[in-house]
Amino acid sequence: MALVASIHVNQGWKLPDMSVKNTDGKVINLQDCMGDNGLLLAFTCNHCPYAIAIWPRLIKHAARLRAQGVATIAINPNIHPDFPEDSVPAMGEKITEWGIDFPYLSDDDQSVAKAFQAQCTPDLYLFDGQQALYYHGRMDDYWKDENKVNTQELLPAVDAMLAKNPAPQLQHPTIGCSIKWLDS
Repeated sequence: MALVASIHVNQGWKLPDMSVKNTDGKVINLQDCMGDNGLLLAFTCNHCPYAIAIWPRLIKHAARLRAQGVATIAINPNIHPDFPEDSVPAMGEKITEWGIDFPYLSDDDQSVAKAFQAQCTPDLYLFDGQQALYYHGRMDDYWKDENKVNTQELLPAVDAMLAKNPAPQLQHPTIGCSIKWLDS
């Protein structure tokens, strides 16, 4: 497991017109996943300890965001033969086990992760209602234990976005396991 940080992506970058699959193999277009007021897109997986640690918060925050008109989707870019715990069938098991109530999608060829310049799991992207990137950063200031979080960062960014305020100037990168690239 190599610790990696997300890289800077310019605010205002438009949500690409790309598709991924759900665990049943149905093709889902990213733009069709938008909520009325935005979309939180999380590159994540099943095996990375950083991703595992924030899954409960992601699920909890998704419920709050849904009530605010912001949809949530998770995309697994680690569909790699060397990591069977991240396979599509394993994703289906985690949907049930963890109670994931938003789309958890498979980026089989990693084209979506590459288009986003995603680096790690987790890697969070918040798009506004016009499909423009508003926030790309960590969820909060302590990935490992929700009880030790001092500063929320994603939720205040959502609130600022919905209030039509400028995006936070300071957006700390997420940290996590490197994406398991097929071509490396």
